Amino acid sequence: MYIGLLSDTHGVFDQAFKDFLAPCDQLWHAGDFGGGLETAREIAAFKPLIGVYGNCDEHALHYDYPGHRFFECEGMTILMTHIGGHPGHYDYRAQALIERFRPQVFVCGHSHILRVEYDKHYDMMTLNPGAAGIQGWHTVRTALRFKIEAGSLEDMEVLNVPR
Repeated sequence: MYIGLLSDTHGVFDQAFKDFLAPCDQLWHAGDFGGGLETAREIAAFKPLIGVYGNCDEHALHYDYPGHRFFECEGMTILMTHIGGHPGHYDYRAQALIERFRPQVFVCGHSHILRVEYDKHYDMMTLNPGAAGIQGWHTVRTALRFKIEAGSLEDMEVLNVPR
């Protein structure tokens, strides 16, 4: 399955991201949709969407997008939450979820910093797609796409769009 991963859109889902994510079978959004339900609905209308709400998202999003998700995709277990951190520096809530679920892939957002890092301690990949929106301090807008096939994560690609 071809996955597109984005986070921190903050109400912006423009053509550069649509073009990059067009080949994907499914999109994952690691929170801070912004723009209320409209942004989430726009993204979900573009491709099937799995997401979580972020700290800047309005309460109405919480009904369709929970605070965390644990799911399976093509033989891999995925844990997604908005505020996560990175190997050796996880948010305490994310750490508790990682301990509970022991995923093969941990997905988060919030930092606006693109990170793809293997965590040896938990034997899992940690993915943060950075920020797709224009709100925040980042100078480059980013997203990821990759394939998950037979329990393997492959062909990671990055989109970089100047702000």
